[in-house]
This record gives sequence, structure tokens and C-alpha cells, in this order.
Amino acid sequence: MQEFRRQIMRSALLGVVTVGTALAQSSPPAPDPAKAEDQSGQPQTGQQQPVEQQDTVHPRNSKDDVEAIGNRKVGKGPNFYSLEKEIALGKQLAQEVERSSKLVDDPVVTEYVNRVGQNLVRNSDARVPFTIKVIDSDEVNAFALPGGFFYVNSGLILRAQEESELAAVMAHEISHVTARHGTKNATKGQILQLATIPLVLLGPAGLAGYGLYEGLNVALPLTFLKFSRDAEREADFLGLQYMYKSGYDPNAYVTFFERIQADEKRRPGTIPKVFSTHPPTPERIQNAQKEIARILPNRPEYIVTTSEFDNVKERLRSVTFARRAQDNAPGKPTLRTRTEQRQKGQTPGTTDTPDDDRPTLKRRPDSP
Repeated sequence: MQEFRRQIMRSALLGVVTVGTALAQSSPPAPDPAKAEDQSGQPQTGQQQPVEQQDTVHPRNSKDDVEAIGNRKVGKGPNFYSLEKEIALGKQLAQEVERSSKLVDDPVVTEYVNRVGQNLVRNSDARVPFTIKVIDSDEVNAFALPGGFFYVNSGLILRAQEESELAAVMAHEISHVTARHGTKNATKGQILQLATIPLVLLGPAGLAGYGLYEGLNVALPLTFLKFSRDAEREADFLGLQYMYKSGYDPNAYVTFFERIQADEKRRPGTIPKVFSTHPPTPERIQNAQKEIARILPNRPEYIVTTSEFDNVKERLRSVTFARRAQDNAPGKPTLRTRTEQRQKGQTPGTTDTPDDDRPTLKRRPDSP
């Protein structure tokens, strides 16, 4: 039974890691240089005007109150995992990630990304310490594991046009951890799976009960789909607050969503509305705009971007270029199959010619 529960937990967690990265998975189109600047010379990253914010807001509860961040019960609900177990679980999953990924080890890049992330963590409801690392991958992505193990792909950093956009994605992923979506989803999966066991043992005529159990297994992804959409909404809601509390312009959230929407228009079908693990992009844009106007009081100035962000991007671009050049360097040792080791001119796929590269055993002349 213990092994059965571990397998269910692992499957559920892998699903959550996948849906947890929904904010960053779509690659936005490259900006048009002709439209990148307005008459004042300032970059325009969004299609719409910034959301008009009120000077004074009236939160309905502590979850709406950005001044209560860090002193409210975010992440409550059924959960089989204590914070200690969640950290241990995240550490184990992080080891698997790092065994199969190449990390960026440039100290300037890693220190900057960690500093941006830790600033967001300090202004969040986090109850666990965060470990933030950069993965050397061209994919525009970021994901956070239970227990605060957070990974940002180099492709996301290079694609972001401003520091506030990078902060928006990072704040969203941090929110998945503060709300404990991973272990809560795993708990829900275990409850659903364990609740169906009596159908197998006590169902009518045995086989009929098993058939019903199989039918429920088919429906489980739909159950998780609804849960995942709710989790994404909550992560959007909390992420807006965390980046605002950290001093960033919350409109960067809307800017990033608009890019995803533009990508969907350019390539229809990129984000299926029925089977997506997160709300349709137009809905998320509207929700973000409503929440910015409702719960975030206006500020005279925000952090939009920094010169350090531009410098780190340029450095990271050089690092990744050097890595690719090294990977493609002539004479670099490579692994070859036996077919690749065969004599030149041999027809691919034939096996009648011996492999000269294979080692052979020979008796020494002075051997008895």
C-alpha cells in the first residue's frame, strides 16, 4: 500500500510541475524593431495602456491585502505533507532535475537571477527557503518544485524584454510554492485514488467494479484539470501582489499575457482552450487587469527594468554562444554507435564487415 501511494504521489507531482510552468511555456514572438519605441524613445512592451489604479483600495480580506503579505494563511487546505516533508520531497526531485539538466555556472548570471528571485521571496508568503538556479536551455520556461527549489531557463531570461517581465514569471512560480499547489495536488490525487479501491474489492460482480474503477481513472485528468486551472488563477493573483510588493510594475503581467495572446493569433491552436491546463489567455489578461485595479493602490513609480538586466542578458548570450561553439568544435570527443564506427564507404545498415575499432584479446608470445 505504501508503494502504491508513493507511485500515485509521484505521478501527481509530475503533472503539477508541468502545469506549474504554464505561464512561461509559450515563446512570445520577436519584437518589431520599428514599433519598439514611441516618439519619446521609450520602449513599448504592451498593446494596451497601463491599468488605471486607485490611490486607495479597500481589501475585502487578508488575501486581498498586500500589506498583510507574510502574515496570512496562504496554502491552507488538505495536505498530507508537512513543510519538512515537502522540503525533503522537493530536494529529491531537484536532484533528479539536475542530473538530467545542464546548469549555468556563470557567477554574474546566477547571482543576479538569485537576487531578483530572493527579493520576490522576501515579499511573498513563503514559509520555506528558496534555492534558485539557472538551467542552460533555449526553451522559454521556469518552474518551481515543492519546498522552494526553483529553476529558470536561460531561454526565458533572453526572451524577456524587461526585468519586470522576468520578475512576473518568477513571482508566478513562487506563488505555486507559497500556495503549496504541488503537495496539495498530490494529496488530492492520493485521496481520489484511495477512495476508488473499494470499487475494485466490493464492486458488483468484481469485474464490473473494476470496469468502473478504470472509468474513473479516465476521468481523473479532468478532475486535475479543474484543480490546475484554479491553481493557475491563484498563482496569477498572488504573483501580482508579490511583484507589486517588491516594487515592480504589475502591468508587466499583462504585457507578458499579451505576448502569449499574440503568439496564439499568429499560430492558432498553440493554446487549446478546452484542454489547456490554465485559463485561456484573454481570461487571464482580464483577470489580471481587474485585480491590478481592485487590490493594488497606485504608486508614483515602479521598477520596470534596469541596466543590470540588460548587462546580464548580454553576458548570458555570450555564455550560451560560447557553449554552442564549444559543443560544435571539431575534434571534440563524441560517442559513436557501432554502425558509425564501420569502415568508410560501407553501406549503412550492413553487418558483414568486421568492426576494426573493437578491442580484441591476443595471447602473448611468451605465454605457455
